[in-house]
Amino acid sequence: QVQLVESGGGLVQAGGSLRLSCAASGGIFRFNAMGWYRQAPGKQRELVATITGLSTNYADSVKGRFTISRDNAKNTVYLQMNTLKPEDTAVYYCAADPSPRDISWYWRGRQMNTWGQGTQVTVSS
Repeated sequence: QVQLVESGGGLVQAGGSLRLSCAASGGIFRFNAMGWYRQAPGKQRELVATITGLSTNYADSVKGRFTISRDNAKNTVYLQMNTLKPEDTAVYYCAADPSPRDISWYWRGRQMNTWGQGTQVTVSS
């Protein structure tokens, strides 16, 4: 069974940067799509960024500030977060799906089927 393990969360001041990592046991090659979601207190979980092959997509709220990437040799997906804002505070989850669906499936609200445990990101003002 494949497991996703996130790391890299923490406390940072507004304007700072963090890089989240998601290590996949068993390899990320098996996943067609991978992504990062986040859930802030009292809010619904939202999709932040996806990567499939070399194609990336971002939520409007993070476009230009966040970058998703993958290193197949290290079986790891990253989320580089720059110019962080207090509203970025949330638990960030790595997710993946081996299904050969178009990436728009997930941006229309469908969930990926494999999840990590989440890592807390807190941005202070």
